[in-house]
Amino acid sequence: MVIYGPLTPSQVAFFIGVVPVVCAWLYSEYLDHRKSTLVPKAGRSSDINLSELDGTASENDRAVLLEGGNFQAVSLGATNTSVTSYVFRFLTLDEAFLLENKLALRAMSEFGSLLIYFYLCDRTSILGQSEKTYSRDLFLFLYFLLIIVSAITSFKIHNDKSPFSGKSIMYLNRHQTEEWKGWMQVLFLMYHYFAAKEFYNAIRVFIAAYVWMTGFGNFSYYYIRKDFSLARFIQMMWRLNFLVLFCCIVLNNSYMLYYICPMHTLFTLMVYGALGIFNKYNEHGAVIAIKFLACFLVVILIWEVPGVFEVFWGPFTFFLGYKDPASNLQPPLHEWHFRSGLDRYIWIIGMIYAYFHPTVERWMEKLEEAEIKPRIIIKSSIVITSLFVGYLWWEFVYKLPRITYNKYHPYTSWIPITVYICIRNVTQHFRCYTLTLFAWLGKVTLETYISQIHIWLRSGIPDGQPKLLLSLIPNYPLLNFMLTTSIYIAVSYRLFELTNTLKSTFVPSKNDKRLGQNLLAAMVIGSILYCIGLVLLKLPAAMVPF
Repeated sequence: MVIYGPLTPSQVAFFIGVVPVVCAWLYSEYLDHRKSTLVPKAGRSSDINLSELDGTASENDRAVLLEGGNFQAVSLGATNTSVTSYVFRFLTLDEAFLLENKLALRAMSEFGSLLIYFYLCDRTSILGQSEKTYSRDLFLFLYFLLIIVSAITSFKIHNDKSPFSGKSIMYLNRHQTEEWKGWMQVLFLMYHYFAAKEFYNAIRVFIAAYVWMTGFGNFSYYYIRKDFSLARFIQMMWRLNFLVLFCCIVLNNSYMLYYICPMHTLFTLMVYGALGIFNKYNEHGAVIAIKFLACFLVVILIWEVPGVFEVFWGPFTFFLGYKDPASNLQPPLHEWHFRSGLDRYIWIIGMIYAYFHPTVERWMEKLEEAEIKPRIIIKSSIVITSLFVGYLWWEFVYKLPRITYNKYHPYTSWIPITVYICIRNVTQHFRCYTLTLFAWLGKVTLETYISQIHIWLRSGIPDGQPKLLLSLIPNYPLLNFMLTTSIYIAVSYRLFELTNTLKSTFVPSKNDKRLGQNLLAAMVIGSILYCIGLVLLKLPAAMVPF
């Protein structure tokens, strides 16, 4: 087996940390099996499937569009027990502790094992690789075939009620937005797999739509729920960055290689800050208008005024900087400037749409109750106007060469998004229909985005762009596509579940003291493991005689 690139202290620290966790989990499974054998009729409180941890979203979360999930917390014992006690009981293999936390150990072991699979796929020669090839015919065939299969097998009509009026308006409902994310994500992933460069401009619009949903969903949550707690903030940061943090550690990659994650993190922070500052005045329309204006002014100052971007983001180069090994000509912050700048305004547009969402929904309610003739005239006018505006955008913006298009994209990406929203929600029946297969895929967009780089595609080197394909069946590209895609989707969904399970375990929602202890313990344990990894890597060199 050939390993591409030397090991780093962080990688060694990860492997050192995973081994005792896996051993403890296996021992807890043995203890549980022994307990069930000795007392076969007794119930086992810890023996539940991880899938049972999946809960359903509450009505108040109806517009939270970022990927997420509510999972029953995996208990870590009594809330008044110190973290030091947990660590001590873990290291001494306390049987009661291991049995009590078998699910948490299982989730951590599985998460670590999947990351090791990432490493084996992308950093060793155990599995093969192949070149990307593009055929427009095959590309479109596969995508439309998926749409047909989805329409036949997963077509569903939803009858959810509006949280504002209690009626079935369903304007921009969660089922619809998850479906929206799903079909965009499929094209986004296929674009990478087949190197379909002709769809570059479309992919830019899709990414803008994701960022629009970041503004829309987070504004809806914070404006309605008014939950600016530390626990909520950490939960959102965990959701966005937990998996990517460990990918950076295990694969020795820069944070900016996964540019979607820092982008969504930035715009989530900006929404949180915009609504969190003087949040008790958010009920006043004038205050919200001032906040929207302030957001625009901040973006203009940082991204439009020459030199300000470099000064503002310069201190953060250590984790936002990126150097492509294949092209080392650009400054470290070039990638961050390019990626964040493309969608610098659309998150604000998402917030504005979220603010007016109840007003639009009430208007649509009145429209649905109107006489049939004016209702048809108004809806027809909306469709015709939307199609006309969409056509003008297509002809004069979308068809531009990619470099020219990028210059116009920050100022025009809201147009196709608005056109899609108008047409998708034009009738009551149309907005209640979804293809649940795409909605299911829409829940795991973050995991599919991150995982594709390592277990579907392949770069082979730290910070390398995934220009190759993972090959499990050499010389059979379609069979290989089928197999690698099946594994890749299954792993991505499992990572989605594990991320939420571990979030529920280590990020308590109503205990800030325990949350602070967990964060401090994570930093201390991580530092100790890093030091051990550093020593182990330096030790062979120190033992070599001069």
